[in-house]
Amino acid sequence: MAGAELGLTRNVGTSDVPALTVPLRQLDPGLPAPSYARAGDAGADLYASSDVTLAAGGGRAAVRTGIALALPEGYAGFVQPRSGLALKHGVTCLNTPGLIDSGYRDELAVLLVNTDPVRDYTVRRGDRIAQLVIQRVARAEFLVVDDLPDSERGLGGFGSTGQ
Repeated sequence: MAGAELGLTRNVGTSDVPALTVPLRQLDPGLPAPSYARAGDAGADLYASSDVTLAAGGGRAAVRTGIALALPEGYAGFVQPRSGLALKHGVTCLNTPGLIDSGYRDELAVLLVNTDPVRDYTVRRGDRIAQLVIQRVARAEFLVVDDLPDSERGLGGFGSTGQ
């Protein structure tokens, strides 16, 4: 298929990297659509649609974003934490990365947790709370076998490299 048939376009003025057209419903038109802060960024910022206070020491909430997407088949969305929010306030995403399947059409929500042991954190409407990375994904066919082929790593895992 040609790029245009897949919904691929060129990012005018930013680079020669193809852009994927993703239909988006703005359930809360008062919020910006997801956007990239800089040319070449992999993650588009997601915004909170309401104020939510996360209690210190593990308070958590599903924070709505006011958007719904229609990712094309063969693609998935991955919700990632914002490093500045984690560093400055101890607020990060649970279930990271959060997976958005291509067939999902409901509002996106971000599962946030406050790891700061002392201070509550209030997410304000319009705050950037996470990043959305959209990637092409393969669908696997699993073949049951009696033995797996050898590899250099073999059975080593969970600290097996000594680090």
